Amino acid sequence: MNKIRVLLVDDSAVVRQVLQAVLEEDPAIQVIGAASDPIFAMEKLNRQWPDVIVLDVEMPRMDGITFLKKIMAERPTPVVICSSLTAKGAETTMQALAAGAVEIITKPQMGLKQFLQESAQAFAQSVKSAASANVRRLAVPVRPLPVAQKLDADAVLSAAGSHAMAQTTERIVAIGTSTGGTQALEAVLTALPRVCPGMVIVQHMPEKFTASFAERLNSLCRIEVREAKNNDRVIPGLALIAPGGKHMMLKRSGAYYHVEVVDGPLVNRHRPSVDVLFRSVAKFAGKNATGIIMTGMGDDGARGLKEMFDVGAPTVAQDESTCVVFGMPKEAIKLGAAKRVLPLQEIPQVICG
Repeated sequence: MNKIRVLLVDDSAVVRQVLQAVLEEDPAIQVIGAASDPIFAMEKLNRQWPDVIVLDVEMPRMDGITFLKKIMAERPTPVVICSSLTAKGAETTMQALAAGAVEIITKPQMGLKQFLQESAQAFAQSVKSAASANVRRLAVPVRPLPVAQKLDADAVLSAAGSHAMAQTTERIVAIGTSTGGTQALEAVLTALPRVCPGMVIVQHMPEKFTASFAERLNSLCRIEVREAKNNDRVIPGLALIAPGGKHMMLKRSGAYYHVEVVDGPLVNRHRPSVDVLFRSVAKFAGKNATGIIMTGMGDDGARGLKEMFDVGAPTVAQDESTCVVFGMPKEAIKLGAAKRVLPLQEIPQVICG
């Protein structure tokens, strides 16, 4: 079996040393080099090209975003961003995701070595996830319209039951996505007109990054996009993105939908979890909602989409040809959860349908 070849680019010698040690504990990964900045990294790239690049964003001589854009223009390669949990770092990381990065590894400013060692398995999984990504699909055009214990959604919310809510005129759309989802969501949401159903969205992303992600989308879209807060109303023309580190659930009060943002255990190794969102939508919106699962590694959201399908909600999975990683949609399709399988460019029409 060929190992996944990784190049580390980080100005911290400690990060380079510890990341190399923890990644090489995985027999499927080989670190072929480490560089303190992009200039040195380019010298190494001229000798040997990696399968995955792990890249810091704030470095001397050349910042990570400039380097990333150069890589994606010359030879598209899966890039995992390794960024500090700071507001400034989050904003820069969002720019990197927009430029084509596929994953985020977060590192604290204190206790860095211990944190990296304790998170070795998660880092290795991020690299393996990135290696399977088809980065050439990150810029799919969309036409504007006219290991911890793997818990399931039972850990947060009981199932919808056999009686779906009666149909109303108030439609909502629930979307779940992961690896490659930042670019896919940008493509879909920027294609929507100002008047469209309210949306609730889970994008797997660490704490502190979702606010910057939502702000960036809001600056690009005709609709309003923001990070969800507890009790926010779900209204037409608004997309609410679950905050990193919290679960988001849909609830109904009289004629209105709102969201609950809560703590809770990891579900399918994620918080927020798509399964938790989709189950709540099945329970409180029933056939009044549309469920959409898009590009991502793993199976989070597959069972939740099936619960939405079972109560009569229209459900859609993104097709393999336009996914960066055909993991989550594939699992949903295998469960019979997707009524339709569509390319990314047709999803805005479903939302407005």
